[in-house]
Amino acid sequence: MEKLSIDINCDMGESYGRFKVGNDAKIFPYITSCNIACGFHGGDPLHMERTIKRALEYGAQIGAHPAYPDLAGFGRRNMQLSKEELKAVVKYQISALKGMVESQGGQLTYVKPHGALYNKAAIDEKESLTIIQAIQEIDPKLILMGLAQSITEEVAKGEEISFVAEAFADRKYEASGQLMSRSKVGSLLINPEEAVEQVLSIVLKNNVQSSEGTLIPIKAQSICIHGDNPSVVPILEALQEAFNQNNIIKVSCFK
Repeated sequence: MEKLSIDINCDMGESYGRFKVGNDAKIFPYITSCNIACGFHGGDPLHMERTIKRALEYGAQIGAHPAYPDLAGFGRRNMQLSKEELKAVVKYQISALKGMVESQGGQLTYVKPHGALYNKAAIDEKESLTIIQAIQEIDPKLILMGLAQSITEEVAKGEEISFVAEAFADRKYEASGQLMSRSKVGSLLINPEEAVEQVLSIVLKNNVQSSEGTLIPIKAQSICIHGDNPSVVPILEALQEAFNQNNIIKVSCFK
């Protein structure tokens, strides 16, 4: 039987100061790509540096994870920024991480917006376009990661920027194909069995069940799990076992 392959990415380096977020040390062995916080929703220079070092040790592809300037809300509150300000905010974060990665002999490969910025871009052409312009002004070779079958994907194709379509292991979907709001009960999957079932459906069948019970067609190159999910390690362990049983291998889609 021919093996299927999938990239597994995780939001990393989100601890800052005395505040610990996630369990990066236990997550890295299970992932192939990491989205490193750039200080605006989580992360700080020291945690960014430490996370980059771990990523290089494990051979994980490194992506910048820029957010709205919302440390108090962990970047999950929607903000209305002008195009000029949003572009500057995104460029600042990418530039910071890119410089730190290169200082350790690594290379920044991609950019994945975080939280509310990610969700807004998924349905807003102007937001997506501003993010893409910011990326291209820093480095046209950088790849954009975003929600599969979203406005972001459509705009990326029009702007001829390389795009990686992403789906989620631990988030429920609306029938529209958008992620269910975190304000709704059950939006975050913490049961490893449910998360594994969702990922296998995406990888093997190219569909995902919405919160309403309908099947949504989805084609993704990368699967995300959130580093701050309290069940992240058990989910990743269960996924590894399921992949072994279903002839699926984890391979970075950026190589």
